[in-house]
Amino acid sequence: MNVAREAMTDDAATLVRNTSIRAMEIRQIDVYGSTVRVAIWPGNREKTPLLMFNGIGSSLELLVPFADALGDIETIAFDVPGTGESSQALVPYRLWMLAMLASRLLNKLGYDKIDVLGVSWGGAIAQQFALQNPKRCRRLVLAATAQGFLMMPGKLSILAKFITPRRFNDPDYLSSHAGDIYGGAAREGSVSIQEFRRTSKRGYLMQQLALMGWTSVPWLPLLRQPTLVMAGDDDPVIPLVNAKLMAGLIRNSRLHVFHDGHLFLISNAIEAGRVVRDFLAGPEKGH
Repeated sequence: MNVAREAMTDDAATLVRNTSIRAMEIRQIDVYGSTVRVAIWPGNREKTPLLMFNGIGSSLELLVPFADALGDIETIAFDVPGTGESSQALVPYRLWMLAMLASRLLNKLGYDKIDVLGVSWGGAIAQQFALQNPKRCRRLVLAATAQGFLMMPGKLSILAKFITPRRFNDPDYLSSHAGDIYGGAAREGSVSIQEFRRTSKRGYLMQQLALMGWTSVPWLPLLRQPTLVMAGDDDPVIPLVNAKLMAGLIRNSRLHVFHDGHLFLISNAIEAGRVVRDFLAGPEKGH
């Protein structure tokens, strides 16, 4: 692996290390004019590493429970510019630009072929990355995500609560509305939401603009990567019908439904980790 510039130890880096069961590394890497915070959970180098794209406004801390459940799969995640501990993007960007940033980041880290997982907003980047990197991306996992503006939306009252960064920046607001927004285990308060930390309003807006007008519907049938689509059956933000549509459009795909809501990667991390591990270790061809 190439040597990248290590981040100085600070409170944020210490916090994310202390919340992770697996050993992990935190780095700050300069890519296309942005300083990007990267987390690496070292694993078995004989297995294909997994790159994870996070949800809108979310920092690395959100992915720690799921990364811990992946066992010995080497895992990479990063804060999109404008979120977490990464610097603000200088100009607005589109998803194809974030896919290019991710590819350059992987080059700097010394990775070649990888598997890719995207959750919620990050699932859109994962789809875009798979399209732009058909040889580099071996397998694709889409979790609690959709196909862009041609999706079947949730209730407008729920989306209005979801699209505001207030759910990150106001703990009382999140506590009051978590069940309505995320469904599933969040309705009973049995899912930890301490991973949600303050997010930049400007960075959040940049992420929203990146998705504006984007859809993968025309080209999902072109994807050749074996794909696992995961969804909750009680997801108020992205109804299950969207996962069924994507699984129907992607030729070599399978659908796994959790009896949970939008946050099943957190609330059901152990089971989700098992499902993903089994998929990534499965045969190269076939459904």
